Amino acid sequence: MAALRRKFGEDYQVVNTNRATTFAAPVKKKRQRFVDKNGRCNVQHGNLGGESSRYLSDLFTTLVDLKWRWNLLIFTLTYTIAWLFMASMWWTIAYIRGDIHHGHGHDPSYTPCVANVYNFPSAFLFFIETEATIGYGYRYITEKCPEGIILFLFQSLMGSIVDAFLIGCMFIKMSQPKKRAETLMFSQDAVISQRDGKLCLMFRVGNLRNSHMVSAQIRCKLIKSRQTPEGEFLPLDQCELDVGFGTGADQLFLVSPLTICHEINPKSPFFDLSQRSLMNEQFEIVVILEGIVETTGMTCQARTSYTEDEVLWGHRFLPVMSLEEGFFRVDYSQFHSTFEVPTPPYSVKEHEEKNALPSPLSTPTHTLNESHGARRDRVFSVDCINTSEDRRGGAGGRLPSKLQRMSSSGKDDLQRKVLRLSSQHSEKACSTGDLPLKLQRLSSSQGPEMANQLELKALKVGFEPMTQSTGDLYEPSLTPTLAPAPVPVYSPLLSAGRRPEDNLPAKLRRMNADR
Repeated sequence: MAALRRKFGEDYQVVNTNRATTFAAPVKKKRQRFVDKNGRCNVQHGNLGGESSRYLSDLFTTLVDLKWRWNLLIFTLTYTIAWLFMASMWWTIAYIRGDIHHGHGHDPSYTPCVANVYNFPSAFLFFIETEATIGYGYRYITEKCPEGIILFLFQSLMGSIVDAFLIGCMFIKMSQPKKRAETLMFSQDAVISQRDGKLCLMFRVGNLRNSHMVSAQIRCKLIKSRQTPEGEFLPLDQCELDVGFGTGADQLFLVSPLTICHEINPKSPFFDLSQRSLMNEQFEIVVILEGIVETTGMTCQARTSYTEDEVLWGHRFLPVMSLEEGFFRVDYSQFHSTFEVPTPPYSVKEHEEKNALPSPLSTPTHTLNESHGARRDRVFSVDCINTSEDRRGGAGGRLPSKLQRMSSSGKDDLQRKVLRLSSQHSEKACSTGDLPLKLQRLSSSQGPEMANQLELKALKVGFEPMTQSTGDLYEPSLTPTLAPAPVPVYSPLLSAGRRPEDNLPAKLRRMNADR
């Protein structure tokens, strides 16, 4: 026990599941099983009516399926009745021919059908000597009795048929592989615990003989009553439990005890089974192990079942294999023992639903991303540069018509140039090359003073400059707001504190005044 605790930890406790041991838990009312622990099916067929004659059509199988006491009785009665019947036939021939009356005479000229048959006991002994081929030589058939020869041939044929039938039944009865199933063991309880991170239903099988089971295969059936959505009640409905059919895990190499595993997944009928609901369920798991007996070549089938009170939640089987000097040793004294392991009490369905719920920490991030996306969608047009001009009453309308055409033609180029300005916090000046050609010639004629007046300012939103591409025109804060007053942009046509025509050269101002 100390070695086991060192191997599995102090938290594990060995639980003896031997039914001879009394437990403190309340004993549940024993209910009727569909299949006993020894594999016998608790099903009886009644009210067959005229269908009973079907058993006689398969008489050989019927005799083999009978119990041993009935087989021995039929075997004894068949031979006894056959012997008596054939002995009476020989006595009848002797009586008809008059051998009974001339049997004790000493007439050497009289030839009987069967020599030395004077009564029924002598006829019975003659039949036994002939059937068993003993041949004492005292009683024998003569050539003067053709009916005796015909009866002798009939006796030989019928004796061979009866021997083949009855001896064959006894041989098949004795060589049935049902007794081979007695050396195939199943654990008394099934367990539910985690294996490889998945909740599994497990039980153990073992082979007590050194001779192997060839092509051993295991299957599981869930027996449970249910009601269909249409209202039909299905008593003892059978459902297949997957124990590795798709992966080949159901094909066993049964040379040592193996633990059979059924993974509980959405395709499993135990998908919504939890530790609490297990106490209220009513079902039965039927386990079928099939294989070919290596010594006889006959197919053997072993069965057992587990009810809901024989399924232990949160347990695992105790290891029984140990390495000795030159071989592996199996300790069958611990074959049925289990120990407790930490296992979630909820079902796989509840576990998946819990994992499918969104985390509360992901909501603010989602909202923040949406706000950033909304800010990315906001495109600030350069047309806002002209808002101050529009509010001042459209001062550009007072320019000459020629300058108005020049200003409108260069508006698009001016907007594109403003969007390409740098995003640095310091203001960036724009060269006069971005202006129309007419204004470039005018500014070059006025000297460096006018070049300074043609300096452009970057458009700002809040405290951040917006001088890069339109995709970058958003504020890092959660609530982007524009400044209460637009930032003035200096150009030859616009001004923040005075009329636009005041920034023009003197020649243009005189032309405007003349107009």
